[in-house]
Amino acid sequence: MKKLDIEIRKLSELRHPDRNARMHPDKQIVELKRSLEKDGQTRLLVIDEEGVIWIGNGLYIAMLEMGYTEAYCIVKKGMSEIEKKKMMFSDNRIFDLGVNDMSAFEDFLTELEDFDIPGYDPELLETLIADPVKIDEEMSSYGIVPEERKAEIQSNAGIYDNPPVSTQPNEASPVATHANEPGEALHEPAEREYVICPKCGEKIWL
Repeated sequence: MKKLDIEIRKLSELRHPDRNARMHPDKQIVELKRSLEKDGQTRLLVIDEEGVIWIGNGLYIAMLEMGYTEAYCIVKKGMSEIEKKKMMFSDNRIFDLGVNDMSAFEDFLTELEDFDIPGYDPELLETLIADPVKIDEEMSSYGIVPEERKAEIQSNAGIYDNPPVSTQPNEASPVATHANEPGEALHEPAEREYVICPKCGEKIWL
């Protein structure tokens, strides 16, 4: 196996290629910086003899923004421009082909003390190992107005015993409007209290 030519290079001596096949959005740079803060440099930049970065341009940006002055680099020598571009495409694509083994992934999550992991949203990771019973309880309470909030809402918006019937021809009637058989009466909505939100105008059923 050929020995890797690894060197410490000054970031001021490195540069991006004239065109990069990979874009680096702000979100990725933020997560790369989080990774650097927690673990330092864990991936090598891959450069040529001229200091052009062919692999690791996003990491290079993050290191500059964090005040790094040097980085560990693999220096690839004697490659043609076509070979360098193929190497860049290959690295990007092969990385994309990897997938998570979700069973093993969830097992690992249960062993962690916290979910402060660069690249991941902690709340999303928590849902992956959340107790299904707890999730059902939270979903069943979604949209319900707590008793202590009812009085406040009523005093701010005014309360109606039944939905008011609109007299405007272009407004939808609050009563049911499904197709009826001849002689069948329209079904009135069940009597229920509601308030009108003073901000958005929507009904809030109590």
